[in-house]
Amino acid sequence: MSSIPTVYIGYDPKEKVYCDVLEYSINKHASSPVNIVRLKQDSVRRTGLYWRTMIIKDGQQVDSFDEKPFSTEFSFTRFLVPFLNVHQGHALFMDCDMYMRDDINKLFKLFSYRDFSVACVHHKYQPNDKYKMDNKLQQTYFRKNWSSFMLFNCGNPELNELTVSDVNTSSGGWLHGMHWAEKVSSISEEWNWLDGHSHEDVDPKCVHFTTGGPMFRNWEGKREIDNHYAKEWNELYNEMSTLLANPRYVPGE
Repeated sequence: MSSIPTVYIGYDPKEKVYCDVLEYSINKHASSPVNIVRLKQDSVRRTGLYWRTMIIKDGQQVDSFDEKPFSTEFSFTRFLVPFLNVHQGHALFMDCDMYMRDDINKLFKLFSYRDFSVACVHHKYQPNDKYKMDNKLQQTYFRKNWSSFMLFNCGNPELNELTVSDVNTSSGGWLHGMHWAEKVSSISEEWNWLDGHSHEDVDPKCVHFTTGGPMFRNWEGKREIDNHYAKEWNELYNEMSTLLANPRYVPGE
């Protein structure tokens, strides 16, 4: 197994632009190489690791096992990260609607000698809005948004409590609530800063647009600080697009 840090980005075709910008921002700030994997549901289905099914009810995707709505293709596949990393090394899962403002290697180094199974930001987050940014029903559950940014110590025996069968048949509440972990270690809030929620005096290393963000037409943040980070995201998007169109372009010149 390579010693290069591995980041799994939750991929959904309708949010591909978010994946593109997140990957670009990770590489832009990284002080050393990072292995980035787009966690695509169709790919893990082909491996035989994933077989959950869903139905469409009132225009919403509803899981066939627990009969609860979900909003992205990586709602459940994120919990396969330890298996995809063959239970070796450290691996990070990230929702795609984020962007990095600092070096992700710092987080891996911070936990390089710690004894833990899974770590995340311990948010106390319960949104008041009934619907999400894309008119999907907002779900509230224990430890909401903890699983949007998870650092796994994939070789830790404690993760044996989480099985492939669990990922495919257990309820979303059990999985996202991390009931499979004996202890969930804490990461500081700057690594998963939530728009509309996180403290304004925190200087984020990673911004998470939980309310939609700049990719969605007519989106506007609840606070001035949210719109400031949306502007940063747009600047990253434009920079990335310019580089793709002109490989000789040097950002900042």
